[in-house]
Amino acid sequence: MKSLAGQFLVASPHLKDPNFSRTVVLMLQHEEQGALGVIINRPGDKTVDDVWKMIGNDPVDTDEPVYVGGPVPGPLIALHNQKEFAEKEIHPKLFMSMQKDAIDLLVRRTGAKYRLFSGHSGWGGGQLEEELQVGGWLTSPARVSDIFADPEGIWKRVCNEIGLRIVAPNLPAEQRPPDASLN
Repeated sequence: MKSLAGQFLVASPHLKDPNFSRTVVLMLQHEEQGALGVIINRPGDKTVDDVWKMIGNDPVDTDEPVYVGGPVPGPLIALHNQKEFAEKEIHPKLFMSMQKDAIDLLVRRTGAKYRLFSGHSGWGGGQLEEELQVGGWLTSPARVSDIFADPEGIWKRVCNEIGLRIVAPNLPAEQRPPDASLN
């Protein structure tokens, strides 16, 4: 089994689960025992400051949204660029943290890039492989810049990249048009 950790997943039209409609999932872990990822382009209706007030922490001065990481409830997950707060490296210069103290320091750090996720996307052992085998998901290499980009454009960009790889698999990336739908 080839691990998809650090890759993007996009639901194909064959996957009818509304939780993943027009979403891009960043895979954080993919092993024989199961897989874990977060939806990177679904901002929630609460801000980091709202959540900090709800959990009893001192408020933070930010209106950054907390993203809906998926349908599975769980602890907050932070993706960020601060190695000193990392529990795991997902990509070069992209780290993950789930410890409350590390996340609290992270959101207070001036200049830190981060996204917080409430919930996650999870699969039991073999489940994701079965969904991939029947065409439920399409994959794409992840870019760290997409993690922190405007969530509105990520899905279209990743889908466009997947489409180009399907239609013109031998065309070098530098020769591909920026938007295949314009051709």
